[in-house]
Amino acid sequence: MPTASDSATQSTSGEFDSKSFLKQLTERPGVYRMYDAAGTVLYVGKARNLKKRVSSYFRKTGLAPKTAALVDKIESIEVTVTGSETEALLLEQNLIKSLRPPYNILLRDDKSYPYIYLSSHSDYPSLTFRRGRTKKGGGTWFGPFPSSGAVKESLNVLQKIFRIRSCSESYFRNRTRPCLQYQINRCTAPCVGYISPEDYLQDIRHATMFLEGKNPAILEDLMTNMEQASASLEFEKAAAYRDQITHLRHVQEQQAIEGEGGDADVVAIAQDAGVVCIVVIIVRGGRVLGTKDYFPRYSLEQSEGELLGAFLGQYYFGGNTRREIPRDILVPAQVDEQETLARALSDAAGRETRIRSNVRGERRRWLELAMTNASQTLLSHLASKETVYRRLLALRDLLELAETPSRMECFDISHSHGENTVASCVVFDENGPLKSDYRLYNIEGVTAGDDYAAMRQGLTRRYRRVGDGA
Repeated sequence: MPTASDSATQSTSGEFDSKSFLKQLTERPGVYRMYDAAGTVLYVGKARNLKKRVSSYFRKTGLAPKTAALVDKIESIEVTVTGSETEALLLEQNLIKSLRPPYNILLRDDKSYPYIYLSSHSDYPSLTFRRGRTKKGGGTWFGPFPSSGAVKESLNVLQKIFRIRSCSESYFRNRTRPCLQYQINRCTAPCVGYISPEDYLQDIRHATMFLEGKNPAILEDLMTNMEQASASLEFEKAAAYRDQITHLRHVQEQQAIEGEGGDADVVAIAQDAGVVCIVVIIVRGGRVLGTKDYFPRYSLEQSEGELLGAFLGQYYFGGNTRREIPRDILVPAQVDEQETLARALSDAAGRETRIRSNVRGERRRWLELAMTNASQTLLSHLASKETVYRRLLALRDLLELAETPSRMECFDISHSHGENTVASCVVFDENGPLKSDYRLYNIEGVTAGDDYAAMRQGLTRRYRRVGDGA
């Protein structure tokens, strides 16, 4: 990141004089921040050449309408010079994350991806759901998965086939008899010694191979084990292996996509009617784990390559938890400042990461699948958006409002027999649910069961914070 000697701040007061500002602006790489008269950051950008990039906003002709509207609001510009283009990219993403400027592309979903975690318990490891990968506690991580639902579905399959425990360590240590999971045939009850460490670790090995996409090798192992158990007249064990083989073959039949190995994030974009949809397909070990779609907020006319570049920078560097960076990132077109972005991703991953658009074979099919998903998801989103807008018009007419509402905040009170009272706030805008603005308030100091007092406290706390700018 920039050091004191690399950093410079340049600004103006009163009416912005672009000619004087540009005349003394450096040609080194760095980051620029545009402010309005109230001192609010309008836009944050990076540049290989600050003077050349910032000058492009002040051309007399050729500006897109939204860019021209941004320029009209500029009261001052600050720049920070960096030592390299990579430093500029990382600083830009940190500033976008902290300042959330209205003219930058902003992702509404900043959650870290969920993973399946194999604990480091020596004899009887567990497989559990975890959000966000950490280095604490040892163990092995599988993923990322596109959603918590994908993790739960995978854990459900693993428990059904391999009967691996999913309980916490404290629960495991304090059991004196098998729990319900054993009764419904989803666990082998290692907590009470119903399975030997050797047999359990064999199940763990097969579950690990399953998560790595090595299903044919698992089937071969299980077939061998079944034949050996049958030859040794251990018919109950042979039947257990047979059931595992049946379940595994059923899962294989359900997997629609199975191809060449490797890890990749496949990113595609579709845009229409002022809305951008970006779809990310996550591929690990040659297996498509699922998709995640984004509708980033943006305010400037930008090319597909510029939108993809801005999205990838924020996607990998702008969240609260840095996402896992695969070896390949597949995109449908050349990305803006692709080489700089690829270098930054490689530095962060500690190995080479490639951004590729010219691909063949299975990777081409993944990319075409992502493009199809992006187009279809955008069509569904626009149809849903139109439905929401019609409902807002109907609400305006019903309530005889002067304007169509653009945001709604809805409150509810819940409690358990008057205790543990909570006020919940859900938010909707023109696009539907705005989950990043959902809030919960623990209610204190009111009479048990007094929903009116609880509602008053929830509303007061909510709108006091809004008034304070929170």
